[in-house]
Amino acid sequence: MRHMHPQVDGELLTLRRRFLGQAVPGLGTAALAGLLQGGVLPGSAGLADVVRSGSGAAHPVPRAKHVISLFMHGGPSQLELFDYKPGLHRLHGEELPESIRKTQRLTGMTSGQKSFPIAAPLSRYRACGESGAWVSELLPWTGRVVDRLAIVRSLYTEAINHDPAVTFMQTGHQQPGRPSFGAWASYGLGSEGANLPAFVVMISRGSAARPADPLYARLWGSGFLPSNHQGTALRAGADPVLYLSNPSGISPTVRRGQLDLLGQLNLQQLKREGDAETAARAAQFELAFRMQSAVPELTDMTDETAETLALYGVESERPGSFAHNCLMARRLVERGVRFVQLYHRGWDQHYNLPSDLRLQCRDVDRASAALILDLERRGLLDETLVVWCGEFGRTVYSQGMLEPQNYGRDHHGGCFSGWLAGGGVRAGQVWGETDDFSVGVVRNPVHVHDLNATLLYLLGVDHTQLTWRFQGRDYRLTDVSGQVIAGMI
Repeated sequence: MRHMHPQVDGELLTLRRRFLGQAVPGLGTAALAGLLQGGVLPGSAGLADVVRSGSGAAHPVPRAKHVISLFMHGGPSQLELFDYKPGLHRLHGEELPESIRKTQRLTGMTSGQKSFPIAAPLSRYRACGESGAWVSELLPWTGRVVDRLAIVRSLYTEAINHDPAVTFMQTGHQQPGRPSFGAWASYGLGSEGANLPAFVVMISRGSAARPADPLYARLWGSGFLPSNHQGTALRAGADPVLYLSNPSGISPTVRRGQLDLLGQLNLQQLKREGDAETAARAAQFELAFRMQSAVPELTDMTDETAETLALYGVESERPGSFAHNCLMARRLVERGVRFVQLYHRGWDQHYNLPSDLRLQCRDVDRASAALILDLERRGLLDETLVVWCGEFGRTVYSQGMLEPQNYGRDHHGGCFSGWLAGGGVRAGQVWGETDDFSVGVVRNPVHVHDLNATLLYLLGVDHTQLTWRFQGRDYRLTDVSGQVIAGMI
């Protein structure tokens, strides 16, 4: 199907590696019958093997089985956290040199400013661990685990506003409509467990006073991939997954009978239409039935020791907090979930940076470090990739007036920082370097596509081979570029 003529490149014939088709309805019938008897949806696991055999080229040996993405939504300031620029303190309040400012892309929020005063980093830095990596004093817990991290100072992106930048980080394209990283991981590798989705999402609200920017469900959507690969959002509270519980008066036995009848109807529809989406939706019904018992067990923290809860801090006992979600992320990967996406909102410090940034760091610092230590002591860190980053960085100049206790920084895509841990990452290193003003990358640049290509490589997938044919062309997470950063592995 990869090289099908465009004239027949329709909905039923364009999707690469379809396990069903009108030409083989018997295969589809057998597949759905197995699914409805408790099997796994064909195509939801082991697709890397299909790609390997179909392309004739082997994928890399996997180092990791799972990904936990800690996404700081809003764009955390690299200057205050990981990109150490002590020389800026003597330039504080001075006008940004014209030669530097002209190299920067400005948003509409600061393009009209008459003055661009340099704002020195708010925080002090400390050389941490045996590696001596410089980490902000705002992240003391992160500093304690720095030898387990690979800090990346040379990330860069083409997007400059939140929605296209977040969309770009999550899907490899600034415009909506493409599958998210988690959906690609689900499609390519499936899930190790049968009772939980391969891709789970949790959102926490930061402590910053500034209102958080919106997050849309399409950011964890499946795009043009089958719908069973989309992320499942877990909410805080008594009902973590909407519509999962049986309605009043419906027993599990009755519900099982309903699904069996629905399965028979789906089987008839599948034989008649040959549409793989029928099987994908049937798989979701079956998974939801199994989740009715798996999710309550997952969210019941009574089996966690006092030592573990103390590691994550008191906030871990508050459902919906970032600390609680980090602990949940560890529990999810223990149960075979392939990709866990945590969003922490509130990092858009256009003003109130001195107060808001401290609050945001306090939200995530201890829990992020605890997650690393918890995974390590359980033997899970070597097989779990942990990624910490936002969608872009912040400007070296102040947005608006530079006041001692109230100033901000605008969006900046030319460089930003994050870190990786576990899953085959070379720990105890700092990768990349920016210029003296943290405006551009001067050594070892890492584009968004390079980051995603490297993460896929560590999962055992060649990013150029994990594709899906849609509307006449093969699509992939890294679009038409991306290079694996060998030095980080």
